[in-house]
Amino acid sequence: MNMFKNGIVLLFAALMPQGIYAQVELPQYNPNSIDPIPRYEHLYKLRVWRKIDMKEKQNKGFFSNNGEISKLIIDAVRSGEIPAVYNSDSLTSVMTKEDFESKMVITQGETLQAWDPAMTYYLSDAVSFNGKNYESAIDNNTGINPSAAPNGEWVLTQRGKPVTVLPRDIYMLTLMEDVIFDKRRSRLYYDIQAIKLEAFDLNTGTFKSLGWFKYKDLEKVFRNNPAKAVWFNRQNTAENKNFADAFLLRLFKGTIDKIENPDDQTIEDVYRANQRPYYESVWAREWAEMMLMEKEHNLWEF
Repeated sequence: MNMFKNGIVLLFAALMPQGIYAQVELPQYNPNSIDPIPRYEHLYKLRVWRKIDMKEKQNKGFFSNNGEISKLIIDAVRSGEIPAVYNSDSLTSVMTKEDFESKMVITQGETLQAWDPAMTYYLSDAVSFNGKNYESAIDNNTGINPSAAPNGEWVLTQRGKPVTVLPRDIYMLTLMEDVIFDKRRSRLYYDIQAIKLEAFDLNTGTFKSLGWFKYKDLEKVFRNNPAKAVWFNRQNTAENKNFADAFLLRLFKGTIDKIENPDDQTIEDVYRANQRPYYESVWAREWAEMMLMEKEHNLWEF
């Protein structure tokens, strides 16, 4: 009888859909966190993306002359101290060093056409000739060889030449972090996951992504380079801090760009999709900040 019952159980198990037994368990700890909080301690969690403009006064501590955070990160990539640069904030697709270096090169201005002796050029028109770029210094410039130009009709120019982006040109960062309320310790934590470097591209008038970096890798670089990773305190240089400590103490101004949502839209995307003006999305970013503070207050009350 027992053998019969066991056979029935085995047959029933064999006929059950395999998906019931194929449940994938998520890891309890985030491997990209410096101080991971186990998932079972999360009372509340949101992923937030912030834009950090290093030209803003509050962020200048990260962007002192020859001490720019962007310079330290780029040098660490080239030396191999940062093991990987990622294509997106998913932190799964790794960029090659060659791709990273190619992103650091931006062509100045338009692609120039070859000089045509039959064409008339005017002041500030630019052409390419024998591997060099020239800009017309006069109007009605016709038939004058740029490499000769006896009376200075043509002058050499960097327009149309590829140039390597300087650290001072990389002043926009995107910071991705998890806002977590730990129910055991009853406090809110900002768990920084990654940072993206962005350079302004004059050709398109937009910021160009140079790559995403795990903050866990960056924090190690900051700690290992205390003489270079210096957050400059303009009020009291005796209180200069390491970049890692400055991030931990939230000594930066980061405007909310996106809060995780099913459509994966930024706040600006939402307002543009509803035909609303740009300035309303600016107000919405500040409102989102206030809502996060209100949420923290309510969780404390809870």
